[in-house]
Amino acid sequence: MSHRIARPSPRCIDTIIFDLGNVLIRWDPRHLFRKIFGSDEVAMEHFLSVVCTPEWNEEQDRGRLWKDAIAEAVARHPEHESNINAYFDRWSEMIPGEVEGTVKVLAQLRDLDLRLLALTNWSAETFHIAEARFPFLNWFEGIVVSGRERVIKPDPAIFKLIIDRYHLSPEKTVFIDDNVRNVDAAEREGLHGIHFQNADELVARLQELGVLPPDRG
Repeated sequence: MSHRIARPSPRCIDTIIFDLGNVLIRWDPRHLFRKIFGSDEVAMEHFLSVVCTPEWNEEQDRGRLWKDAIAEAVARHPEHESNINAYFDRWSEMIPGEVEGTVKVLAQLRDLDLRLLALTNWSAETFHIAEARFPFLNWFEGIVVSGRERVIKPDPAIFKLIIDRYHLSPEKTVFIDDNVRNVDAAEREGLHGIHFQNADELVARLQELGVLPPDRG
């Protein structure tokens, strides 16, 4: 039995929520650790998969203090102490710039009668670096930072938090994220999810939802 997914009628969307990392701001620890490990990609990938793992970093997004994270990692791998310290001390080198195409889309949306919010998994102790570097973060009515709230996507609690804090109507809200797990979690809370892959596809999806006008060929 087939079924059609209900789509919102044009212009009923009133709020867009953006993820930040790798949607609007480029982030990858490899931007830093390629400088440290040089041509030894195998050693770098071992460090990022065994020592300072994505799961280890995620705990900072959940609110763990960096001093505690570093102490824990150094206790496990004392031979990597300098590189573990670099993960925090040189963290700014992991965000080399904006995702230019998506920032242009954000600028388009800014000119429309829409509320713009951001919901990001990010450490409370490093987010100020991004705030100082990227002026477009001031375009958002509000930004929910997981490290400040001590809860991370895809936990439904963080979606409920942003909905309640900003008095959102989920059926009128679009959520954009590069992690499909987070998109699925948002959809379970009633938001319209867009799995971000690139700026052109994002524009196409926003056009489908009636948020952006169709291209005129």
